[in-house]
Amino acid sequence: MTALHDILTQYVDDGRLPGAVALVARGDDVEVVTVGHADEGRSVPMARDSLFRIASISKPLTAAALMMLVEDGRVAPEDPVERWLPELAAPMVVRTPESPVDDVVPAERSITVEHLLSSRPGWGFPADFSLPAVTALLTVQNGRFPHTYPALDTWLAELAKVPLLNQPGEAWLYNTASDLQGALIARASGSTLPEFMAERIFEPLGMKDTGFSVPEREWHRFTTAFRPGEDGTAEVSDDRVDDWKRLPGFPSGAGGLVSTADDWLAFARMLLARGESPEGRRLLSPEAVTRMTTDRLTPAQREASPLFLEGQGWGYGGSVDIARTEPWTVPGRYGWVGGTGTTAHLIPATAKVTVLLTQVAMTGPTPPAAMRDFWRVTA
Repeated sequence: MTALHDILTQYVDDGRLPGAVALVARGDDVEVVTVGHADEGRSVPMARDSLFRIASISKPLTAAALMMLVEDGRVAPEDPVERWLPELAAPMVVRTPESPVDDVVPAERSITVEHLLSSRPGWGFPADFSLPAVTALLTVQNGRFPHTYPALDTWLAELAKVPLLNQPGEAWLYNTASDLQGALIARASGSTLPEFMAERIFEPLGMKDTGFSVPEREWHRFTTAFRPGEDGTAEVSDDRVDDWKRLPGFPSGAGGLVSTADDWLAFARMLLARGESPEGRRLLSPEAVTRMTTDRLTPAQREASPLFLEGQGWGYGGSVDIARTEPWTVPGRYGWVGGTGTTAHLIPATAKVTVLLTQVAMTGPTPPAAMRDFWRVTA
């Protein structure tokens, strides 16, 4: 942890990070490093309980929520999602990935719950963002400002007009499936995604600081958002910060949560405990946790997604390491990264959890140097 503190301090001192919270847990042993400041004016020291936009490390929590509905018997993996999302009952697919959006054929099969869980519905982001169907998708789904999404019904209607890039089940594509998971949870549960996740995940695990908005009483803990400037140092981002004072019209299961390092640790510990809370309350069955944290992809699907997966696999809501390609890649390691500068993983074999929360947005899918240094030091 001393080495980790020194490395993160170097990033703060040279201006690449305003601040950071890093957590490493091994069983009951939890160590936390905080460096830098939480605000633009450098008047608020970063704290262990600072609130961050956690972006795509929201995805594992959304997948866990949907698995709870599976275990309730409300949905089944093989169910067509059109039962709850009728807007998606007749998707069209571009003839080839390079085809224009009006050169389409009908989908050969329905989109299923399993397709959403494993990120293979046919919508999503590949390595090439210039493809016509991907360009069209970006007009509907841009995760930079999750509060700008329209209401759920409107968003689904707009998405249905965008052709699939691949036939359902045939390719792993990033991001859209997690928002569709959130939509399915809302429709199938008869609740809202924030209400369902609060009742079934946040409250049972004591995740008191996790949600889709920041309460006024906690606003002083909310970190300022930054992005890399032209010289590599962090500059304040146009984040529409006041949006976070209210719930969005369509809460993003792909990346809409605010949280803390300790709250994500509580979620990870539930997975390490095979679905039980510290008090012995069962949230998920061991079988459900295994499904979430086991690679669901074929070798060809992994090889077709090098930009995001870097040779690793994908379970439900997060990547799963299958090969030791780096010092930190351990077979079975599960977790993900967030575009706002966050990363969180758990290693079932060693009961280790690592969480890094920063405020500096990524410039693309490739994890930045600070994340890789964090993974290397904590491996």
